[in-house]
Amino acid sequence: MERSNFIKTIIKQDIESGKHETIITRYPPEPNGYSHIGHAMGFINQYYLAKDFGGYTNLRFDDTNPVAEDTEFVDGIKSDMEWLGLKWKNLLFASDYFEEMYDRAVLLIKKGKAYVCDLNSEEIRKYRGDLQTPGKNSPFKDRSVEENLRLFESMRNGEFKEGTHVLRAKIDMASPNMNLRDPLLYRILFAHHHRTGDKWCIYPMYDYAHSIEDAIEGITHSVCSLEFENHRPLYNWVVAECEMKHIPRQIEYGRFNLTNTVTSKRFLRKLVEEKLVSGWDDPRMPTILGLKRRGFTPEAITEFILDIGLSKKGGVTEYAMLEQYLRQDLKLKAKRPMAVLNPLKVVITNYPENETEYVTGVWNQENEEFGSREIPFSRVVYIEREDFLEEKPNKKWKRLSLGLEVRLRHAYFIKCEEIIRDNEGNIIELRCTYDVETKSGSGFSERKPNGTIHWVDATAVKAEFRLYDVLLLDNGKEEYTDRMNPDSLKVINGLIESSLKDVNKYDQFQFIRNGFFNVDVDSNIEEGLYIFNRIVPLKSAFRK
Repeated sequence: MERSNFIKTIIKQDIESGKHETIITRYPPEPNGYSHIGHAMGFINQYYLAKDFGGYTNLRFDDTNPVAEDTEFVDGIKSDMEWLGLKWKNLLFASDYFEEMYDRAVLLIKKGKAYVCDLNSEEIRKYRGDLQTPGKNSPFKDRSVEENLRLFESMRNGEFKEGTHVLRAKIDMASPNMNLRDPLLYRILFAHHHRTGDKWCIYPMYDYAHSIEDAIEGITHSVCSLEFENHRPLYNWVVAECEMKHIPRQIEYGRFNLTNTVTSKRFLRKLVEEKLVSGWDDPRMPTILGLKRRGFTPEAITEFILDIGLSKKGGVTEYAMLEQYLRQDLKLKAKRPMAVLNPLKVVITNYPENETEYVTGVWNQENEEFGSREIPFSRVVYIEREDFLEEKPNKKWKRLSLGLEVRLRHAYFIKCEEIIRDNEGNIIELRCTYDVETKSGSGFSERKPNGTIHWVDATAVKAEFRLYDVLLLDNGKEEYTDRMNPDSLKVINGLIESSLKDVNKYDQFQFIRNGFFNVDVDSNIEEGLYIFNRIVPLKSAFRK
């Protein structure tokens, strides 16, 4: 089905009216941190809004604040976008336009539309007023054009200290829109810029910079979140008063929110700095790095975001919905081997000692392209501890119990004859018998087993399993750290079938009944260290 939303409707109307021939959008991240799923929503939508109409998208870094920005984040964001399968026509930076922005600011001064103000930040706030009180003009608002030009040039030449002078737009201090009360256009910052070095010591404010950037690049539809709706009049003012040839259109959509997680850079940084997570790529983090390491697929993320669509009001989407997209995407992509997370030893007493045979198991019953593998079967096997019930089970119990018979997947029927305990009474071993006539694929049909369970034999490989859950318990108003899920990570040790001994990092599997897993980057296969992250359980564990 063709996806539609109100922005696509606007674009379609603009094309039909002849207003635009080529649709051009842009994604403008600030390189001051690692990208997360909220950023992914922005770029994916920008990309497909243009692509669906035969247009293109620019990736433009908003590098106007050298204090917080770094090449590391530029490279990280580019890598994240490439992993998501998104392509941009032009890779650009706000700093590409610093000279033209300066010239446009000079133009504003000459037109009497901007002035240099000596008020400090606290004084500017006081003069601005509030929603009930109109602001007051700065005592420096009526400076002559000549004086403003001289002062602005002195700012550029580094003759003033930080915080002593700013360039402001001359609009209306009584405007009901706070963004129009003589907003800042430039401030002084003596900081090394990751691209321009120390060439500049004045830097444009975002509202001024991105308006000019959009106009220079010929952006047709400047799509942003609803928080910028009140900034649109300033956006239009800058484009008009700077006499830009191209006039882009800003359109806002409702912000995307996901339950049980948070996309606040401040909070995510706090988690990392206070070591509440292992790093920016911790699989519980909503960063693209974390999602990739967890085992999320770019296809699932893209389909999820496009199906949510864009709305004027926005809303909150359940994290369980994202998980369901992941299950749907993985079910045909992942092989389905056997792994036992909580092993219980089973000795098949009537199976020959020191003998091993091989049974055939298909990798994925829903995807024949994977083919099959040969699985070793011997006298000693291991099953999930939860697949055995000591007490007399009811009729709904479809696994192993004393006196009951089950099928070992791809292998034989076994029947539990005896329970072995340690000195403290804990079950440490089951003694079972098998029926050689019941081998899987033999056509045996004289009786039905009490269910089918997975297993691994004595050649199984030891592995660590990291079971991840949601990062936050709910979406209350408490501080994020008070809502951390204490069970967001559980680490257990178990076994994987020996056919997986040559896996690679990031390989994805569906362990029967245990969920989807991938090989974590902490694994050291050469040294026999196997670590698997649970990407998502087979069924939703969502709790309202």
